[in-house]
Amino acid sequence: MKTLTLLRHAKSGWDDTVPRDFDRPLNPKGRRAAQVMGRFLKTQGAKFDHVLASPALRVVETLVEVESGYGQVLAPAWDKRVYLASSATLLDLIRDLPTQAGAVLLVGHNPGLEDLVLDLVPDGGDLRDAVEAKYPTAAVATMMWEGEWADLRPGAATLGAFTRPRDLDATLGPDGD
Repeated sequence: MKTLTLLRHAKSGWDDTVPRDFDRPLNPKGRRAAQVMGRFLKTQGAKFDHVLASPALRVVETLVEVESGYGQVLAPAWDKRVYLASSATLLDLIRDLPTQAGAVLLVGHNPGLEDLVLDLVPDGGDLRDAVEAKYPTAAVATMMWEGEWADLRPGAATLGAFTRPRDLDATLGPDGD
């Protein structure tokens, strides 16, 4: 069984004047949320054979903070194709993952990550409904399926978990910004 964990980057700062969206950093709330999610992954016993991530600054900083909470270096493979990728592009990247990897962490952006979950997981179920309602920053979704990465098709996965930072710390919930 293959396991794919999707992590959306943590909350970024819109106050910083940066010339490119690619260079937007995390804000303080995002840094805290990423650390909380790292600790959560550690307590869940999450292990990853491969990590694939967007090289956008907010993803790089998210992973630094996640590693701080997780207590382990994740050593991602940076791939610019993940930056603002559509669900279809992400699925192509997943199908090309190393066959020996059983558990993969993919760190990127919305709407691609949310759309990927909605494409891969059949309709119905409270977890899928929660993803459809909103896939907030720093949220983690974990899907499983039988078969190889190259065999993954829409509707073939099971959504095993969907955890938002606010589920772990109420102060990380929506605040209108």
